[in-house]
Amino acid sequence: MSGDEVQTANTTTGLLAEPASLRWFGTAAILSLGMIAGGYLLGDGLLRAKDAERAVTVRGLAERDVTADLATWTISYSASSTSLAEAQGKVRGDTASIEAFFKELGFPAEALQPTGANVTSFTNDGLTTYTVRQRLALRTTDIKRAQKAVARQFDLVARGVFLEEGSGMAYTFTKLNDIKPEMVAAATKDARASAQQFAKDSNSGVGKIKDATQGYFEVTARDGDAGGWGSADSPYKKVRVVTTVSFTLD
Repeated sequence: MSGDEVQTANTTTGLLAEPASLRWFGTAAILSLGMIAGGYLLGDGLLRAKDAERAVTVRGLAERDVTADLATWTISYSASSTSLAEAQGKVRGDTASIEAFFKELGFPAEALQPTGANVTSFTNDGLTTYTVRQRLALRTTDIKRAQKAVARQFDLVARGVFLEEGSGMAYTFTKLNDIKPEMVAAATKDARASAQQFAKDSNSGVGKIKDATQGYFEVTARDGDAGGWGSADSPYKKVRVVTTVSFTLD
């Protein structure tokens, strides 16, 4: 091969090598740009995720004073005698006295219903004593009249009726479902106020509700446990609910 041929061959090889190098550098540049862009997008995504996680969880309280709308009174009384017939007669007489007592107070006859009776006996030195127990239940929505009955319950004792321990009026608030929506809204509003105070202290703003949990409703005596014999409950109640709410922070 002559020198001219060798030179021509070398020149041809150089022309072939140059495009390959350019293609390699171009690919590397594209990969670099892709990595830079991907890193930026990843970092920006992490920042957005971190911002999305910014939230505050607070509790909101709502309370309301209500008056019971149902009164129930289980009246337990008994009589004891060595004669079963005598004990039974005494209980029948007490039942008549109790019915007259509530009639005088203006309660309808159907407001008072018998709920049970039993007889027990005890023998000592060959002598058997019989005890007859009777229970009557008063059920009424007339709360004021029920309160008057409780205030005058010792009139029954004056009539010779032996009231057993545990006989007392119980008051119930049955319209909880009627006030639930308003109370939940009030508790949520209270929770947002707490969140806004937290956000103010941290130079943030309160956003939407992220999640929330409604607590259970609690109905208690407004003035605490009345306690005591014959006063098992109070008609004046306090309804309370606590909600747990998470708010996003802007």
